Amino acid sequence: MELEFIITIFLIGFIGSFISGMVGIGGSIIKYPMLLYIPPLLGFAAFSAHEVSGISAIQVFFATIGGIYAYRKGGYLNKQLILYMGVAVLIGSFIGGYGSTLLSENLINVVYAVLATIATIMMFLPKANVEDLPLDQVTFNKLIAASSAFIVGIAAGIVGAAGAFILMPIMLVVLRIPTKMAIASSLAITFISSIGLTAGKIITDQIVWEPAFVMIIASLIAAPIGANIGKNMKTKSLQMILALLILASTVKIWMDIIG
Repeated sequence: MELEFIITIFLIGFIGSFISGMVGIGGSIIKYPMLLYIPPLLGFAAFSAHEVSGISAIQVFFATIGGIYAYRKGGYLNKQLILYMGVAVLIGSFIGGYGSTLLSENLINVVYAVLATIATIMMFLPKANVEDLPLDQVTFNKLIAASSAFIVGIAAGIVGAAGAFILMPIMLVVLRIPTKMAIASSLAITFISSIGLTAGKIITDQIVWEPAFVMIIASLIAAPIGANIGKNMKTKSLQMILALLILASTVKIWMDIIG
């Protein structure tokens, strides 16, 4: 690979993983379009959609590891929340992945777009004042947590994407989880959900390993930096950044459907 190409891929991975660690999403909603459009714009060979999907999958796997490592201390990782939502989203994504063969592509996209729209609306709703609640006193409805993660997992599995940007509003608005605990736990849940996706991409040989390796290095450096900065940011700022990212993602999904 040319040095300029390596630098381009590294910067794409760094930016996406930094934001991933900071706001608790996998980062694919940022990296996917960047990988697809920036290299050919700069005169490099374009990746196919399958190659971008494969590189993004393995990059999310490592970005979430880096973010989890940064949040490992301080009680931000809610193990019960991670267990209930992580297992549910993993099961749902397997079912969704299988069920996608039975649905039309347009219907698949509409299902995901509707969920994304609901997530966007939720991010702009008033949130319960739980930010000052001691982390060891945080409780949540386990049935709602598992069932909502299961539904998101099915939709995410159908379209072959991570559902973290939909799970975050559920944690913040419905389950009333403090923002920084939700971010840390979301990274762990996304890690769990990315295991099957990454394995599938490797088995089906959809990963271009040289750029993927560059993205992995960028992820392991940038995600902990983003997570550490996120821990020290004001909660309202983190919520606004997350809301804008979810809004942008929702607009893109609807534009793809309409276009």
